[in-house]
Amino acid sequence: MLNKNQIAQRIAKELKDGYYVNLGIGIPTLVANYIPKGINVVLQSENGLLGIGPFPAKGNEDADLINAGKQTITTIPGSSFFDSAMSFGMIRAGRVDLTVLGAMEVSETGDIANWKIPGKMVKGMGGAMDLVASAKNIIVAMMHTNPKGESKLLPSCTLPLTGVGCVKKIVTELAMLEVTPNGFRLLERAPDISIEEIKSKTAGKLIIDSEIPVMNFS
Repeated sequence: MLNKNQIAQRIAKELKDGYYVNLGIGIPTLVANYIPKGINVVLQSENGLLGIGPFPAKGNEDADLINAGKQTITTIPGSSFFDSAMSFGMIRAGRVDLTVLGAMEVSETGDIANWKIPGKMVKGMGGAMDLVASAKNIIVAMMHTNPKGESKLLPSCTLPLTGVGCVKKIVTELAMLEVTPNGFRLLERAPDISIEEIKSKTAGKLIIDSEIPVMNFS
């Protein structure tokens, strides 16, 4: 199965030249390390930055340069800084081409729950609500099951929703799936992962149209 860096690496292959991309907290931030060569992608952070580079090497961190998840980052030539009001103006105006988010649950109709577990303290929804309401394309990066081994790809979400019908694709340690009107379509499987294992760990409707290719990271 894939590790977190491989999940991010696979998602990075979905980036297109000229995209403005917002990376959510957790696994999505790792996508910054795998931008394909030969394309120009601008990474945006809701705390007010355009032009995020890879994570800094150990010892080269700048405590004043952080992303929305408070991780130290680097910038690239042409980066710009601004206040969060301007940043959310970009998001709400639909200027972000792709958003990559983590999630606790995703439904077979593309609903996402990624901000609150009832009974547990949270700091707030952050920028997720604006991102799911405004982004043209949302890819979720997450584990296929929760710590109890229960599927996180469900017929309907059980946790409070962040957005409705907004997720387009999901990449987990087991597979890449597409949300369709008829359920989760299996697009690719991780190396050494069988279709039977993916079926057993997907509670929502799973569509398998034909032979499913193994992910290629080259």
